[in-house]
Amino acid sequence: MLFSGAALAEKTKSISVIVHADNTTDTLTKKQLIDLYMGRYVAFPDNQSAQPVDTLTPEGLKSQFYKRLVNMPLSRVNAYWSRVKFTGRATPPSTQDSEQVLLNFIANNPNAIGYVFSDSLSLKDKQDVKVIMELYE
Repeated sequence: MLFSGAALAEKTKSISVIVHADNTTDTLTKKQLIDLYMGRYVAFPDNQSAQPVDTLTPEGLKSQFYKRLVNMPLSRVNAYWSRVKFTGRATPPSTQDSEQVLLNFIANNPNAIGYVFSDSLSLKDKQDVKVIMELYE
């Protein structure tokens, strides 16, 4: 099999799960993160309201996040949310247009939780947000 270097590098990037710097949550279990992103829980472990956020770009980030989190392709995650929304049991994560917009949103919203490629976090970003989990291939 042949892989392009760029495609392989993109596929193996770690994904950082981030919250506002002042959020009292320092870490989550994978199950807790799944429960937040799949609408089963609406709060962090300390009962502080949680607002999960997805991002549209860079391409592949959202699909890699869900593949690593719940081991499902994005099409199945979208089908899941279609069913759950229809029943009215939960609301899917809100969406931001890009990693930078998501970083700004989380830096200004203490209840927000999101994800970015780890190498996208600058020193300035790390002052405004806190990494609570890393997801690897």
